[in-house]
Amino acid sequence: MSIDSLIAGVGEMWTITLVGGVIGLLFGFFAHRSRFCLRSAVIEFARGTKEGKLTVWLFTFSTAVLLTQGFIQFGWLDVGEARQLSQRGSLSGAAIGGAMFGAGMILARGCSSRLLVLAAQGNLRALLSGLVFAVTAQSALTGLLSPLRSEIAGWWTIEASARDLLALSHLGHPGGMLFGALWLAAALVWARRQRVQFWNWFGAVGVGVMVACAWLMTYKVSRSVFDLIVPVQSLSFTGPAADTLMLVLSPPGQPLKFDLGLVPGVAIGAFLSALLWRELKLEGFQGGQAMRRYIIGALLMGFGGMLAGGCAVGAGVSGAAVFTLTSWVTLSTIWGAAMITDRLIDQPGERSRTEGAPVEPDAASYARP
Repeated sequence: MSIDSLIAGVGEMWTITLVGGVIGLLFGFFAHRSRFCLRSAVIEFARGTKEGKLTVWLFTFSTAVLLTQGFIQFGWLDVGEARQLSQRGSLSGAAIGGAMFGAGMILARGCSSRLLVLAAQGNLRALLSGLVFAVTAQSALTGLLSPLRSEIAGWWTIEASARDLLALSHLGHPGGMLFGALWLAAALVWARRQRVQFWNWFGAVGVGVMVACAWLMTYKVSRSVFDLIVPVQSLSFTGPAADTLMLVLSPPGQPLKFDLGLVPGVAIGAFLSALLWRELKLEGFQGGQAMRRYIIGALLMGFGGMLAGGCAVGAGVSGAAVFTLTSWVTLSTIWGAAMITDRLIDQPGERSRTEGAPVEPDAASYARP
């Protein structure tokens, strides 16, 4: 069925919401099966281990970059009107927000998308953290924390024309495709050496495909609608989490959009994956100290993600795939802050565990049932 046929059948608003729901469902399924998690990738890199988690992240990242740039190169996609490239950006927001998100990601034992995936399989720690994350993100967008976010974001801003790294470097979209292809080749080599399992690498590729498809499909719908403004966008979880929260709390009849299909779609996809592989399991906290850690992490991620204009997926994969400068700054500071937080907080805890002290289970564990 074509986009025009779908619009004629269900209307413009339901079309973009259904597109978000289908892409979200597939993302949730592939993310759950692959154990895609930036936090796990950062920890593996920081500790110098070779468990395949960094390779899984690289499959997603490189696939998203290669396909997105390919869509643009062949004339199927134009991201010139996307928020990341058409509006003034904040480098201070990207740097500080990314650092807050990276630290929070370690404390909450998973980024925002990973928390949603884990909550769908019964992880109550992830569910609580996700709710705190959504409330904080909404507060940073329009609530009590909004003035602070605006103040920090205004410290260092750049024009929209200075955000396109491919234009600034004169590499163009062929250069972007080559960059993605090189990292995909590296991921293939490492996956073979580390014996990464099929669903880990295949699911990670599926996650990357969904990022590129979100760019493509929102662009296609935006060119087919007349009465509705549909922004060209890809996957992110800071703004959508806040939007979904407000949809639940607001009176009925709120307008639907891509983000409001995405979040429930991801939850359904992850739930189906957990159901089919018999991984549904209720998990809770192991004490008040662990709960405090998760809540602090969620607070940092909620404010940091909104300040930076993207999360581990929104900036780290979707934004990076179109080579916007602020997204790359955010991704870099997420990595840096996460590595520092892991070294200061989690690594001493790991040493304590070897001596017999209990520690909260890792939310991004690859453990099989």
